[in-house]
Amino acid sequence: MDTGGRPSAAQLILLGASSAVAAALYSVYRHKVQAARELKGAKKIHLGEDLKSILSDAPGKCVPYAVIEGAVRSVKETLNSQFVENCKGVIQRLTLQEHKMVWNRTTHLWNDCEKIIHQRTNTVPFDLVPHADGTGVAVRVLKPLDSADLGLETVYEKFHPTVQSFTDAIGHYISGERPKGIQETEEMLKVGAAVTGVGELVLDNSSICLRPPKQGLQYYLSSQDFDALLQRQESGVKLWKILTVVSGLAACATLLFILRRQYLHRRERQRMKQAREEFRLREAQLLRAASAEDRETLKNACAVCLSNVRSCVFLECGHVCSCGECYQALPEPKTCPVCRREIVRVVPLYDS
Repeated sequence: MDTGGRPSAAQLILLGASSAVAAALYSVYRHKVQAARELKGAKKIHLGEDLKSILSDAPGKCVPYAVIEGAVRSVKETLNSQFVENCKGVIQRLTLQEHKMVWNRTTHLWNDCEKIIHQRTNTVPFDLVPHADGTGVAVRVLKPLDSADLGLETVYEKFHPTVQSFTDAIGHYISGERPKGIQETEEMLKVGAAVTGVGELVLDNSSICLRPPKQGLQYYLSSQDFDALLQRQESGVKLWKILTVVSGLAACATLLFILRRQYLHRRERQRMKQAREEFRLREAQLLRAASAEDRETLKNACAVCLSNVRSCVFLECGHVCSCGECYQALPEPKTCPVCRREIVRVVPLYDS
Protein backbone atom coordinates (compact mmCIF):
# COMPACT_ATOMS: atom_id res chain seq x y z
CA MET A 1 0.00 0.00 0.00
CA ASP A 2 1.23 3.51 -0.83
CA THR A 3 2.19 5.37 2.37
CA GLY A 4 2.79 8.70 0.67
CA GLY A 5 6.56 8.30 0.97
CA ARG A 6 6.49 8.11 4.75
CA PRO A 7 8.51 5.32 6.45
CA SER A 8 6.39 2.36 7.46
CA ALA A 9 5.91 1.32 11.07
CA ALA A 10 8.07 -1.77 10.53
CA GLN A 11 10.92 0.37 9.17
CA LEU A 12 10.71 2.78 12.11
CA ILE A 13 10.66 -0.11 14.60
CA LEU A 14 13.67 -1.71 12.89
CA LEU A 15 15.56 1.58 12.93
CA GLY A 16 14.73 2.19 16.60
CA ALA A 17 15.67 -1.35 17.63
CA SER A 18 18.98 -1.36 15.74
CA SER A 19 19.87 2.06 17.15
CA ALA A 20 19.02 0.96 20.70
CA VAL A 21 21.13 -2.20 20.35
CA ALA A 22 24.03 -0.20 18.94
CA ALA A 23 23.81 2.30 21.82
CA ALA A 24 23.68 -0.49 24.43
CA LEU A 25 26.66 -2.31 22.91
CA TYR A 26 28.61 0.94 22.70
CA SER A 27 27.94 1.60 26.38
CA VAL A 28 29.25 -1.86 27.32
CA TYR A 29 32.25 -1.35 25.02
CA ARG A 30 33.12 1.96 26.71
CA HIS A 31 32.84 0.29 30.12
CA LYS A 32 35.14 -2.55 29.01
CA VAL A 33 37.67 -0.09 27.56
CA GLN A 34 37.70 1.87 30.81
CA ALA A 35 38.12 -1.30 32.90
CA ALA A 36 41.02 -2.52 30.70
CA ARG A 37 42.71 0.91 30.81
CA GLU A 38 42.41 1.07 34.61
CA LEU A 39 43.71 -2.49 34.97
CA LYS A 40 46.69 -1.66 32.76
CA GLY A 41 47.47 1.36 34.94
CA ALA A 42 47.26 -0.53 38.24
CA LYS A 43 50.41 -0.41 40.38
CA LYS A 44 52.31 -3.69 40.72
CA ILE A 45 53.50 -4.34 44.27
CA HIS A 46 55.74 -7.19 45.40
CA LEU A 47 54.92 -9.09 48.58
CA GLY A 48 58.17 -8.20 50.31
CA GLU A 49 59.30 -7.08 53.71
CA ASP A 50 59.15 -3.42 52.63
CA LEU A 51 55.41 -3.56 51.84
CA LYS A 52 54.39 -2.00 55.16
CA SER A 53 56.81 0.89 54.70
CA ILE A 54 55.47 1.49 51.18
CA LEU A 55 51.91 1.69 52.50
CA SER A 56 52.96 3.84 55.47
CA ASP A 57 54.40 6.43 53.10
CA ALA A 58 51.39 6.31 50.74
CA PRO A 59 48.59 8.92 51.11
CA GLY A 60 45.95 7.57 53.47
CA LYS A 61 48.15 4.48 53.97
CA CYS A 62 46.63 2.85 50.91
CA VAL A 63 47.20 2.24 47.21
CA PRO A 64 43.84 2.80 45.46
CA TYR A 65 44.48 0.23 42.72
CA ALA A 66 47.25 -2.30 43.23
CA VAL A 67 48.28 -5.67 41.78
CA ILE A 68 49.73 -8.37 44.01
CA GLU A 69 50.52 -11.97 43.21
CA GLY A 70 50.75 -14.60 45.92
CA ALA A 71 49.74 -18.01 47.19
CA VAL A 72 46.59 -18.75 49.20
CA ARG A 73 47.05 -19.50 52.89
CA SER A 74 44.19 -20.11 55.30
CA VAL A 75 44.05 -18.03 58.47
CA LYS A 76 42.58 -20.60 60.87
CA GLU A 77 40.39 -23.36 59.48
CA THR A 78 40.05 -24.73 55.97
CA LEU A 79 37.19 -26.17 53.93
CA ASN A 80 37.31 -29.84 52.98
CA SER A 81 35.97 -31.08 49.66
CA GLN A 82 32.82 -33.18 49.94
CA PHE A 83 33.89 -35.48 47.12
CA VAL A 84 37.71 -35.40 46.84
CA GLU A 85 39.93 -36.62 49.66
CA ASN A 86 42.74 -34.43 50.97
CA CYS A 87 41.43 -31.45 48.99
CA LYS A 88 41.40 -28.32 51.14
CA GLY A 89 40.48 -24.79 50.23
CA VAL A 90 39.25 -21.42 51.46
CA ILE A 91 36.31 -20.94 49.07
CA GLN A 92 33.91 -23.74 48.16
CA ARG A 93 31.01 -23.50 45.70
CA LEU A 94 28.51 -26.36 45.30
CA THR A 95 26.16 -26.18 42.31
CA LEU A 96 23.23 -28.30 41.15
CA GLN A 97 22.31 -27.54 37.54
CA GLU A 98 19.34 -28.97 35.68
CA HIS A 99 19.74 -29.88 32.00
CA LYS A 100 16.67 -30.33 29.81
CA MET A 101 15.39 -30.06 26.26
CA VAL A 102 12.71 -27.46 25.53
CA TRP A 103 10.54 -27.49 22.40
CA ASN A 104 10.69 -24.24 20.44
CA ARG A 105 7.34 -23.67 18.75
CA THR A 106 8.81 -21.10 16.39
CA THR A 107 11.68 -23.16 14.95
CA HIS A 108 10.06 -26.55 15.72
CA LEU A 109 13.32 -27.80 17.24
CA TRP A 110 14.40 -29.13 20.63
CA ASN A 111 16.83 -26.69 22.31
CA ASP A 112 19.19 -27.34 25.22
CA CYS A 113 18.32 -25.44 28.38
CA GLU A 114 20.28 -25.16 31.62
CA LYS A 115 19.01 -23.90 34.96
CA ILE A 116 20.74 -23.62 38.34
CA ILE A 117 18.38 -25.13 40.89
CA HIS A 118 20.70 -24.81 43.90
CA GLN A 119 24.00 -23.11 44.67
CA ARG A 120 25.86 -22.63 47.93
CA THR A 121 29.17 -20.85 48.52
CA ASN A 122 31.25 -21.28 51.68
CA THR A 123 34.24 -19.11 52.58
CA VAL A 124 36.81 -18.85 55.37
CA PRO A 125 39.31 -16.02 55.95
CA PHE A 126 42.53 -16.35 53.98
CA ASP A 127 45.73 -14.47 53.14
CA LEU A 128 47.97 -14.04 50.13
CA VAL A 129 51.61 -14.80 50.93
CA PRO A 130 54.80 -14.95 48.82
CA HIS A 131 55.11 -18.01 46.58
CA ALA A 132 58.58 -18.99 47.79
CA ASP A 133 57.98 -20.23 51.32
CA GLY A 134 54.56 -18.89 52.27
CA THR A 135 56.02 -16.91 55.16
CA GLY A 136 56.74 -13.26 55.70
CA VAL A 137 54.33 -10.50 54.73
CA ALA A 138 50.71 -11.65 54.44
CA VAL A 139 47.84 -9.74 52.82
CA ARG A 140 44.34 -10.44 54.16
CA VAL A 141 41.75 -10.73 51.36
CA LEU A 142 38.42 -9.10 52.21
CA LYS A 143 35.07 -9.73 50.49
CA PRO A 144 36.39 -12.25 47.94
CA LEU A 145 32.89 -12.99 46.61
CA ASP A 146 32.70 -9.40 45.28
CA SER A 147 35.45 -10.24 42.80
CA ALA A 148 34.61 -9.98 39.09
CA ASP A 149 36.95 -12.88 38.34
CA LEU A 150 37.04 -15.44 41.15
CA GLY A 151 39.60 -18.07 40.14
CA LEU A 152 37.85 -21.22 41.35
CA GLU A 153 39.00 -24.64 40.19
CA THR A 154 36.52 -27.43 39.40
CA VAL A 155 37.50 -30.35 41.62
CA TYR A 156 34.43 -32.55 41.09
CA GLU A 157 31.83 -32.81 38.35
CA LYS A 158 29.28 -35.55 37.76
CA PHE A 159 26.19 -35.80 35.59
CA HIS A 160 23.20 -37.77 36.88
CA PRO A 161 20.97 -38.69 33.90
CA THR A 162 17.22 -38.79 34.36
CA VAL A 163 15.61 -42.22 34.13
CA GLN A 164 12.35 -42.00 32.18
CA SER A 165 9.58 -44.49 31.68
CA PHE A 166 7.57 -44.68 28.47
CA THR A 167 4.69 -42.82 30.12
CA ASP A 168 7.05 -40.06 31.30
CA ALA A 169 8.48 -39.69 27.79
CA ILE A 170 5.00 -39.22 26.32
CA GLY A 171 4.15 -36.66 29.00
CA HIS A 172 7.36 -34.75 28.35
CA TYR A 173 6.69 -34.59 24.61
CA ILE A 174 3.22 -33.25 25.31
CA SER A 175 4.44 -30.65 27.82
CA GLY A 176 7.34 -29.56 25.58
CA GLU A 177 10.01 -30.15 28.25
CA ARG A 178 12.22 -33.22 28.31
CA PRO A 179 14.60 -33.53 31.33
CA LYS A 180 18.10 -34.81 30.62
CA GLY A 181 19.55 -34.92 34.12
CA ILE A 182 21.22 -33.07 36.99
CA GLN A 183 24.85 -31.97 36.93
CA GLU A 184 26.62 -31.75 40.28
CA THR A 185 29.69 -29.52 40.47
CA GLU A 186 32.13 -28.55 43.21
CA GLU A 187 34.54 -25.66 42.73
CA MET A 188 37.22 -24.59 45.19
CA LEU A 189 39.97 -22.06 45.71
CA LYS A 190 42.62 -24.42 47.02
CA VAL A 191 45.15 -23.71 49.72
CA GLY A 192 48.47 -22.93 48.02
CA ALA A 193 46.88 -21.88 44.71
CA ALA A 194 48.49 -18.96 42.88
CA VAL A 195 46.21 -15.91 42.80
CA THR A 196 46.53 -12.48 41.23
CA GLY A 197 44.67 -9.91 43.31
CA VAL A 198 43.76 -6.48 41.97
CA GLY A 199 42.08 -4.05 44.32
CA GLU A 200 42.64 -1.46 47.03
CA LEU A 201 45.64 -2.27 49.20
CA VAL A 202 45.42 -0.63 52.64
CA LEU A 203 47.40 -0.72 55.87
CA ASP A 204 44.95 -1.16 58.76
CA ASN A 205 46.83 -0.84 62.06
CA SER A 206 49.46 -3.56 61.71
CA SER A 207 47.68 -5.73 59.09
CA ILE A 208 47.61 -5.32 55.32
CA CYS A 209 44.28 -5.87 53.56
CA LEU A 210 43.19 -6.22 49.95
CA ARG A 211 39.59 -5.11 49.47
CA PRO A 212 37.22 -4.03 46.67
CA PRO A 213 38.39 -0.70 45.21
CA LYS A 214 36.35 2.46 45.22
CA GLN A 215 35.21 4.70 42.34
CA GLY A 216 33.72 1.78 40.42
CA LEU A 217 37.02 0.00 39.70
CA GLN A 218 36.95 -3.75 39.08
CA TYR A 219 38.01 -6.18 41.81
CA TYR A 220 39.90 -9.31 40.67
CA LEU A 221 41.03 -12.53 42.34
CA SER A 222 42.19 -14.47 39.29
CA SER A 223 44.01 -17.75 38.92
CA GLN A 224 45.86 -16.25 35.93
CA ASP A 225 48.96 -14.09 36.14
CA PHE A 226 48.62 -10.36 35.55
CA ASP A 227 49.74 -10.43 31.90
CA ALA A 228 47.24 -13.17 31.02
CA LEU A 229 44.48 -11.36 32.92
CA LEU A 230 45.21 -8.10 31.07
CA GLN A 231 45.33 -9.88 27.72
CA ARG A 232 41.96 -11.51 28.37
CA GLN A 233 40.40 -8.15 29.23
CA GLU A 234 41.82 -6.57 26.07
CA SER A 235 40.50 -9.48 23.99
CA GLY A 236 37.06 -8.87 25.48
CA VAL A 237 37.35 -5.21 24.47
CA LYS A 238 38.07 -6.23 20.85
CA LEU A 239 35.02 -8.52 20.82
CA TRP A 240 32.70 -5.80 22.11
CA LYS A 241 34.19 -3.36 19.61
CA ILE A 242 33.37 -5.71 16.72
CA LEU A 243 29.81 -6.19 18.01
CA THR A 244 29.39 -2.41 18.37
CA VAL A 245 30.66 -1.74 14.84
CA VAL A 246 28.41 -4.42 13.34
CA SER A 247 25.32 -3.12 15.14
CA GLY A 248 26.20 0.46 14.20
CA LEU A 249 26.55 -0.52 10.54
CA ALA A 250 23.17 -2.25 10.70
CA ALA A 251 21.57 0.90 12.11
CA CYS A 252 23.26 3.05 9.44
CA ALA A 253 22.15 0.65 6.69
CA THR A 254 18.56 0.85 7.93
CA LEU A 255 18.70 4.65 8.00
CA LEU A 256 20.21 4.81 4.49
CA PHE A 257 17.52 2.44 3.20
CA ILE A 258 14.76 4.68 4.59
CA LEU A 259 16.43 7.84 3.24
CA ARG A 260 16.87 6.23 -0.18
CA ARG A 261 13.18 5.34 -0.32
CA GLN A 262 12.36 8.93 0.65
CA TYR A 263 14.62 10.23 -2.11
CA LEU A 264 13.19 7.90 -4.75
CA HIS A 265 9.64 8.76 -3.76
CA ARG A 266 10.38 12.49 -3.91
CA ARG A 267 12.05 12.14 -7.30
CA GLU A 268 9.04 10.15 -8.56
CA ARG A 269 6.68 12.88 -7.32
CA GLN A 270 8.73 15.54 -9.09
CA ARG A 271 8.72 13.47 -12.28
CA MET A 272 4.95 13.05 -12.10
CA LYS A 273 4.48 16.73 -11.38
CA GLN A 274 6.60 17.61 -14.41
CA ALA A 275 4.66 15.13 -16.55
CA ARG A 276 1.35 16.66 -15.47
CA GLU A 277 2.64 20.14 -16.26
CA GLU A 278 3.78 19.02 -19.69
CA PHE A 279 0.41 17.35 -20.25
CA ARG A 280 -1.47 20.51 -19.30
CA LEU A 281 0.72 22.63 -21.57
CA ARG A 282 0.29 20.18 -24.44
CA GLU A 283 -3.46 20.03 -23.86
CA ALA A 284 -3.65 23.83 -23.80
CA GLN A 285 -1.73 24.05 -27.09
CA LEU A 286 -4.03 21.50 -28.73
CA LEU A 287 -7.12 23.30 -27.45
CA ARG A 288 -5.93 26.62 -28.84
CA ALA A 289 -5.17 25.09 -32.24
CA ALA A 290 -8.34 22.95 -32.46
CA SER A 291 -11.81 23.86 -33.62
CA ALA A 292 -14.73 24.21 -31.22
CA GLU A 293 -15.92 20.65 -31.88
CA ASP A 294 -12.43 19.20 -31.40
CA ARG A 295 -11.94 21.13 -28.15
CA GLU A 296 -14.83 19.28 -26.52
CA THR A 297 -13.30 15.97 -27.61
CA LEU A 298 -9.85 16.88 -26.27
CA LYS A 299 -11.28 17.78 -22.86
CA ASN A 300 -12.45 14.17 -22.50
CA ALA A 301 -9.32 12.59 -24.05
CA CYS A 302 -7.36 9.90 -22.20
CA ALA A 303 -4.53 11.38 -20.12
CA VAL A 304 -2.16 8.65 -21.33
CA CYS A 305 -2.68 8.38 -25.09
CA LEU A 306 -4.55 11.71 -25.74
CA SER A 307 -6.55 9.99 -28.47
CA ASN A 308 -9.25 7.77 -26.93
CA VAL A 309 -12.11 8.99 -24.73
CA ARG A 310 -11.81 8.56 -20.96
CA SER A 311 -13.91 5.53 -20.00
CA CYS A 312 -12.64 4.33 -16.58
CA VAL A 313 -13.25 5.45 -13.00
CA PHE A 314 -10.35 4.44 -10.70
CA LEU A 315 -11.24 3.56 -7.12
CA GLU A 316 -10.57 4.44 -4.43
CA CYS A 317 -9.15 7.78 -5.69
CA GLY A 318 -12.09 8.45 -8.06
CA HIS A 319 -10.08 9.91 -10.95
CA VAL A 320 -11.45 9.62 -14.49
CA CYS A 321 -8.33 9.98 -16.61
CA SER A 322 -7.80 6.89 -18.76
CA CYS A 323 -9.34 4.76 -21.44
CA GLY A 324 -9.79 1.01 -21.11
CA GLU A 325 -6.85 0.14 -23.38
CA CYS A 326 -4.40 2.32 -21.45
CA TYR A 327 -5.64 0.93 -18.14
CA GLN A 328 -4.87 -2.60 -19.33
CA ALA A 329 -1.39 -1.43 -20.41
CA LEU A 330 -0.52 0.01 -16.97
CA PRO A 331 2.31 -1.94 -15.24
CA GLU A 332 1.65 -4.02 -12.11
CA PRO A 333 0.84 -3.00 -9.48
CA LYS A 334 -1.54 -0.65 -11.28
CA THR A 335 -1.57 2.90 -9.93
CA CYS A 336 -3.51 5.98 -10.94
CA PRO A 337 -1.56 8.10 -13.50
CA VAL A 338 -2.67 11.27 -11.69
CA CYS A 339 -2.20 10.62 -7.96
CA ARG A 340 -0.16 7.33 -8.01
CA ARG A 341 -2.52 5.67 -5.53
CA GLU A 342 -3.11 1.96 -5.93
CA ILE A 343 -6.10 1.07 -8.11
CA VAL A 344 -8.31 -1.23 -6.06
CA ARG A 345 -11.02 -1.65 -8.71
CA VAL A 346 -12.21 -0.06 -11.94
CA VAL A 347 -15.72 1.05 -12.83
CA PRO A 348 -16.52 1.51 -16.55
CA LEU A 349 -17.87 4.95 -17.53
CA TYR A 350 -20.70 5.12 -20.12
CA ASP A 351 -22.06 8.26 -21.87
CA SER A 352 -25.77 8.03 -22.58
